[in-house]
Amino acid sequence: MDYAIIAAGEGARLAAEGLAIPKPLVTLHGECLVDRLIRIFTANQAHHIYIVVNSQVPSVMQHLQALASSVNERYGCSVDIVAAHTPSSMHSLHFLTEHTECGQRPFCLTTVDTVFREDSFACYIDSAAQRITAGTSHAVMGVTTWIDDERPLYVEMDAQQRVIAFSDSSRQCTTISAGVYTLSPETIPVLQKCIAKGEQRMRNFQRALLQQGLMVHGADMGKAIDVDHRHDLILAEAFVSE
Repeated sequence: MDYAIIAAGEGARLAAEGLAIPKPLVTLHGECLVDRLIRIFTANQAHHIYIVVNSQVPSVMQHLQALASSVNERYGCSVDIVAAHTPSSMHSLHFLTEHTECGQRPFCLTTVDTVFREDSFACYIDSAAQRITAGTSHAVMGVTTWIDDERPLYVEMDAQQRVIAFSDSSRQCTTISAGVYTLSPETIPVLQKCIAKGEQRMRNFQRALLQQGLMVHGADMGKAIDVDHRHDLILAEAFVSE
C-alpha cells in the first residue's frame, strides 16, 4: 500500500494560541505528528510514502529530508517530499498527484493533524485494502462516532457500509469523517474535475465521487482527533496514553 500525508497547512490556529511550531513538528509525547504517521504507515506495509509540505515553512522539509533516508534504509520504504503553497487540502492532494506518482496505485491519505489509535488504523487499512483490491470499492473513508470537530462532515451509510451521502449537518447521523481516505486510481479523474471546476474543499471531492457513481464505503476508525487547537493537543496526548 502507498500512503500520502498532507502537511502543507499553516497551523494558523495553533500559532494564534501561542504554539509557533509548524504543525507537522508538533509533538505527542516527544514524537512529531508527521513522524508518528510515518512510523504507523511503515508498520502497515508501506511501500511508498508521499508528503506535501508548505513551501513557506522550510524547517518541515529539512526535517523530513533528514528522516527520509533512514526510513528507506530501515524499512525499505521510499519517501517522496514535495513543497507547495496551496489554498486547501484538496489542492494539496492534487499537487501530489500532479508532481509525484501518488494516485497511480491505491493509496491511503491523511492530514498530518489526525491522531488515531494504531491498532484501529491497522484494522481500518486491512479492511480498506481488501475492498480496493477486490474491486468492490473505489474509495474507503475512515469514519468515527467521536464528534469533536468544528465543522464535521457527516457520513451517511447503508447496512452494507456503502456511503450514500456526505452532509454538513447531522440529519440524525452520528458518524463523521475521520480524515483518513483510501483511494483507488479511479478517483483521480474526479479530483481533477473538481479542481477544474474551482472547488475548494475536500468534502466536495468526496461528494463528487458519489455524484460520478463511484463505489464509496466507510470503515470505522474508532476515536480520532484533529489537532487544530492547544486543547486538542492535550486531548490527543491523553488519548495516545490510554
